[in-house]
Amino acid sequence: MSRNCAHGCSHGIAPATGPAYRHALWIALAVNAVMAMVEIVFGHRGDSVALLADAIDFLGDAVNYGLALWVLGGALAWRSRLALGKGAVMAAYGVFIIGKALWGAWLGTAPQPLTMGAIGLLALAANLGVAVLLYAWREGDANMRAVWLCTRNDALGNAAIVLAALGVLGSGTMWPDLIVAAIMGALALSAGLQVMRQARSEMAGGAQAEEAQGHTHGHSHSPAAQGHNH
Repeated sequence: MSRNCAHGCSHGIAPATGPAYRHALWIALAVNAVMAMVEIVFGHRGDSVALLADAIDFLGDAVNYGLALWVLGGALAWRSRLALGKGAVMAAYGVFIIGKALWGAWLGTAPQPLTMGAIGLLALAANLGVAVLLYAWREGDANMRAVWLCTRNDALGNAAIVLAALGVLGSGTMWPDLIVAAIMGALALSAGLQVMRQARSEMAGGAQAEEAQGHTHGHSHSPAAQGHNH
């Protein structure tokens, strides 16, 4: 057991199945769905790979929040399996964004910096609000950690988009936009692998606990144990 849990796992970590967490997830889902549509529209209008990458991320997070709501109150094994799948999606998204940045470099189209900056600031405000909502559950199980990491990475990505917009405005080139898009992809890949490692660890721990419980149950029903009881 970890040092934190030795002092009580409930200390500093809100319940993952309570109404407060469910309410926070519903708000996060709505915010992410709306922002995904906004960034898809303005990403295309502004020719920004970073905004389009962030739009896909918003959409993926909306789906993740919906899945998290679906498994609330379920067994840890099911939550860990879902987290494993979410980690794989996060990692695949990271690879996709890196590829998208390389494709943008091949095309060589510079984005519109004012559009990038304005939408980046709006997205940053949205993700900071969601991050504040979810902060209390950042150290929970793999499923909760996946939700928190997605939100944290989104806020970091939005801040980088704003900086990239300033870079595009100052240089008149596409490179700040593409560099930020590649960094966002690397963050998603790293977070996805981290969530998958934790989910596998939880699944392995659950399997060992079930095996130990099965052995205990078997011994309690053995002839020797029954004879001893008599």
